[in-house]
Amino acid sequence: MLDTALDAGVSPETLRKIESGRVATPAFPTIAAIADVLGLSLDAVWAEINRPERGTVPASSGRNAHANARARLSANVLGQYG
Repeated sequence: MLDTALDAGVSPETLRKIESGRVATPAFPTIAAIADVLGLSLDAVWAEINRPERGTVPASSGRNAHANARARLSANVLGQYG
């Protein structure tokens, strides 16, 4: 998560708050920056937030941190808009 946050230009605490829902409506530039770092297009983000159902995602583990962060972002953060 640290690498994802720093690569996106946000603090790790901000990313934690977004992931946990403590920031209910993160700013668009923040979401765009995080999505870019995670390799998500804004079209993919839009599709995710408009998806009718959300699944659960396991916590991140070591070497696949970016992939796991992308899954958590999609499931936990972006799904709040749907």
